[in-house]
Amino acid sequence: MNTQKAQFIRSAAWERDFIRDGRPGVVFAGRSNVGKSSLINSLLNRKNFARVGATPGKTAHVNYFLVDGVYFVDLPGYGFARVPDRERRRWGELMEAFFARPEAISLGVLIVDSRHEPTRDDMVMARYFQDRERPLVVVANKCDKLRSLERAPAAARIRTALALTQETPLLLYSCTRGEGRQELLEQIESYISML
Repeated sequence: MNTQKAQFIRSAAWERDFIRDGRPGVVFAGRSNVGKSSLINSLLNRKNFARVGATPGKTAHVNYFLVDGVYFVDLPGYGFARVPDRERRRWGELMEAFFARPEAISLGVLIVDSRHEPTRDDMVMARYFQDRERPLVVVANKCDKLRSLERAPAAARIRTALALTQETPLLLYSCTRGEGRQELLEQIESYISML
């Protein structure tokens, strides 16, 4: 996959704005402060391609990026953002509509914080992908903050909390160090090549 061939396509605030052109979609999901946009930027070797905000919850829409013929879909963050209840409800409705069409999801990439137990919202998001029988890769971000002896236990806790099968890839990732980047790109390419 040529990550240099990347462009922003659309920001969808409503179901009618979703892209439905049959291209593969790699869907990135995670908590508002887990570093989702930073991870997309690190994957693409770009600094500010996906918007990174100082305030959690900057991704309020479903954002579509076209990367070498494949959509990278950045979902709104969940769980932490300080937004009005009305906006939170809109996000919920947007997610229900998005996951109502599982055929648009070629691969789910669920990003969690490697330093903490997955939240209830992380568990719900994992089930969204699992219940729709969509392939899933879990990325434990911010692993550079863990000591080497903490890594294996952290990964085991995440796998257990999210009820992941042994076949579900779980990758440790660091946006600042680039750790896990090549492995995640290989996972994405592997799933896309099977379509």
